[in-house]
Amino acid sequence: MATSEDYSVITQEELEDLKELISTQDLSSAVDTIKHFLDQQDRVELNIAVTGESGSGKSTFINAFRGLRDEDEDEDSAETGEVETTKKPKAYKHPKYENVKFWDLPGIGTPKFKAHEYLEHVQFERYDFFIIIASDRFRKYHTDLVKEIKRTKKNFYFIRSKIDSSIDAAKRRKNFNEKKTLDNIREDCVNGLREIGVEDPVVFLISGWYFNKYDFNSLHERIKSDLPQHKRHVLMLTLPNIITEIIERKKKSLEKDILSVAFLSASAAAVPVPGLSVAVDIGLLVNETLKYKTAFGLDDESLKKISERSGKSIEFLMSVMTSVVREGITTASMIHLLKQSSLYVTEEAVERVVSFIPMIGQAVAGGLSFLAVSYMLKKILKEIAEDAKNVLLASM
Repeated sequence: MATSEDYSVITQEELEDLKELISTQDLSSAVDTIKHFLDQQDRVELNIAVTGESGSGKSTFINAFRGLRDEDEDEDSAETGEVETTKKPKAYKHPKYENVKFWDLPGIGTPKFKAHEYLEHVQFERYDFFIIIASDRFRKYHTDLVKEIKRTKKNFYFIRSKIDSSIDAAKRRKNFNEKKTLDNIREDCVNGLREIGVEDPVVFLISGWYFNKYDFNSLHERIKSDLPQHKRHVLMLTLPNIITEIIERKKKSLEKDILSVAFLSASAAAVPVPGLSVAVDIGLLVNETLKYKTAFGLDDESLKKISERSGKSIEFLMSVMTSVVREGITTASMIHLLKQSSLYVTEEAVERVVSFIPMIGQAVAGGLSFLAVSYMLKKILKEIAEDAKNVLLASM
């Protein structure tokens, strides 16, 4: 059964403050105030630290998590190379969510490396968690670093990188078996960590070039379960759509926001500003639908990248889409969708009599507005998520 923590519910106090504010504004200003209020709910900061020895694949991992490739220089991709390219922590913002930063930390494993001094140097307190990457076996300096991270009460995750290269090398041997090879690599890493003093280690096998393979999905699930509720949603939005399971999890995460949006709609309906409820409903629908479009990688820039990487034309990718995204998200398109809903027709009728029976009218209008927005957003979200799955499959 869902608990209160499973939903991003706006508090009653916040709603009352919002209603008081918009009741003194004109229609345009009130709509802008509500949109701004909703936008602020999504601006939770998330800082991810990525560390490891030189040449371990830190930068490639950061680029892949941000939906970029190493060669995407125009997109501020993290600099890669076998020689250490990072002298001090460097932040790389997610291209769509600037409140999410991936920090490429200086390489560890040099003769002068001292874990305590290292964490002080990189300002450990600003990170939500650490990802520790090794391209072969984990060594003593990894253990030293983990001991210091534990003292800071931060979470950390071991990644064995460049798994695609390890698999390619193993294929040259007789009787190659991919699952057995992966199990052997994982066991070797776990045993190595135990030998150097790490208790019950969990190692995720990752390829920066093939995020849709191996353990990236499991890594994300583990990180998400460890994060506070208000940061899980942000992490979910930033994930690249590499498998249909991630698309489905994004959909479920975004569904939890619908309750908050519907509360805002109901709140606006209870304020006696002529036309405000309908204007807010349309504005909220446009705002949230644009958010879905971006989160599922169906914006113009994302489709362009998918086209370039898959060799499929943008026209072909769009041909498998059926949601409102295909035709364009506009006020007119939202009005058209709302008018298809009998809930909206009833809401509009109720608003006309609000001035005659204010208390009853506003309560009913608020309830109907809540239902109409909830219904439409769930419908739109479901259709856009299906589009994302169709585009993913079409690009393979």
